Amino acid sequence: MDVFPFNTFSLGTRSVIEDFCTVNNGVGEVIIGDRTIIGMGNTVIGPVKIGNDVMFAQNIVVSGMNHGYEDVNVPPSIQKEICKQITIADDVWIGANSVITAGVNIGKHSVVGAGSVVTKDIPAFCIAVGNPAKIIKRYNTETLAWEKV
Repeated sequence: MDVFPFNTFSLGTRSVIEDFCTVNNGVGEVIIGDRTIIGMGNTVIGPVKIGNDVMFAQNIVVSGMNHGYEDVNVPPSIQKEICKQITIADDVWIGANSVITAGVNIGKHSVVGAGSVVTKDIPAFCIAVGNPAKIIKRYNTETLAWEKV
């Protein structure tokens, strides 16, 4: 745990952070809801808000922080940090080895397939896969079925 006292870190009731994870709130708060599982080997760097009943499989990177690179006379490692909130809603499942990039919102009851790189928002009740992640299915409330997009 790389948790600093000057930014919020919150772990909800009955939530679990498994072995070999890194959680860092140094550049932004990390809020994890109730009954959420952060699987083995994950990295969570704020600012990040994770809802209730969320499942992270293994080796996922969720980072609300990037380094600038625009000034070619300065190494990226010492350029300004750029932080954008990541929000993961309730009931989301993120597959192993996925990457969630800064500024992304993932809607309620969505699924991110293993190995995906999420660079854009995913609406509620969608399944997204690939690099970059694309929506392949959406839940239809009229037919009550998951349908291909």
